[in-house]
Amino acid sequence: MTAGVVVLAVVLIVVTPLGLAWRRRQGRLRPAGPARSVGPGRADGGAPAARDVLTAADLRHALGARATLVQFSSAFCAPCRATRQVLGEVAGMVEGVRHVEIDAESRLDLVRRLNILSTPTVLVLGPDGEIARRATGAPRKADVIAAVGQLPPAGHQPAGSGGEPAAAPAGD
Repeated sequence: MTAGVVVLAVVLIVVTPLGLAWRRRQGRLRPAGPARSVGPGRADGGAPAARDVLTAADLRHALGARATLVQFSSAFCAPCRATRQVLGEVAGMVEGVRHVEIDAESRLDLVRRLNILSTPTVLVLGPDGEIARRATGAPRKADVIAAVGQLPPAGHQPAGSGGEPAAAPAGD
């Protein structure tokens, strides 16, 4: 019996920090990392894009002028309902933001391409469809609003990206 208690204590000591770390990550909007796979059309051996870009054709919905909040859901996902409400509220209060919900079971092509492992998964897309942020789990409304606020405006190209040269600061 003593051996069983020792094993139980060791398991609790090992699993508790892992569970706490997992819980802390749920719903946190993190910057999207480099794409591991950019989907069809990359079998040519070319270098993958820095990040995935989703088009209106990929989503089967138009992109928002400022941002698109993409939610991957499943039929029996309780947190998906809360996520739907949060994203719908943000889309309703911030001009140019669109909420698109995708049933993960019916869009396995996107699930595989984007490495969606659980529902809800939320992607925040910029006006060009580039994935800027990603969350697994239900994000907080304030975090979603902040993520949208951090996106560059439509048509914006960062300095040094090959577009128009950056304007000189006023007063020089």
